[in-house]
Amino acid sequence: MTSIPTSTSRTDHATSLLRQEILSGKTEPGHLLAESAVALRLGVSRVPVREALFALEREGFVEFSGTGRAFVKALTPQDFEELYTLRLALEPLAARLAASSLKADASLLEKNIKATARAKTMLYVTRLDLEFHEIILEASGNARLLKLWQSLRGELELWLGRLHRQHQGQNLDTRDETIRAHQSVIGCFKKQTPTACESLMRKHITGWREWLPTMEVEA
Repeated sequence: MTSIPTSTSRTDHATSLLRQEILSGKTEPGHLLAESAVALRLGVSRVPVREALFALEREGFVEFSGTGRAFVKALTPQDFEELYTLRLALEPLAARLAASSLKADASLLEKNIKATARAKTMLYVTRLDLEFHEIILEASGNARLLKLWQSLRGELELWLGRLHRQHQGQNLDTRDETIRAHQSVIGCFKKQTPTACESLMRKHITGWREWLPTMEVEA
């Protein structure tokens, strides 16, 4: 194993590996992340693992029990409903505010779609899906709106990744569906009014909500 020279690098290394394992579904919701076992597996001491677990808790990927043990955050219908409600409040507004800017230049969104078309894994499709939405939030010009959305991003990626994997498991082409939906959003920005863009984004987020009944969710 390549040595990781500094404490910060070791923590970043552990955080990155654990995050990817969680987002890919390799480490399942509810799985115990014992410091000693994770440290042994990653070839680092317990200190960077502990710091990584705290970082992942802040991102919404890990939760601690009353006894201080770390678990991969379980997914519940209530969590989903809260995230859905917040997306529905933030993203249509962002689309309306961003409409003029993106009508003038939608190149970042178009570049994102091209990258999505080349994506080889569901993990990358999920990441690009959220990046598409973040571009719209950034184009809104409202820093506080963007900050609120970014505070949800970890949990959104956790949820969306699982929805994507289960959707794909039902023999549905998640990547192509994502591309088609995002192309419609770009077309709206190019040709329609800010109000129409807001309405389409609301419909787009509502479609995300409609995926929930197709998947099993932990109790």
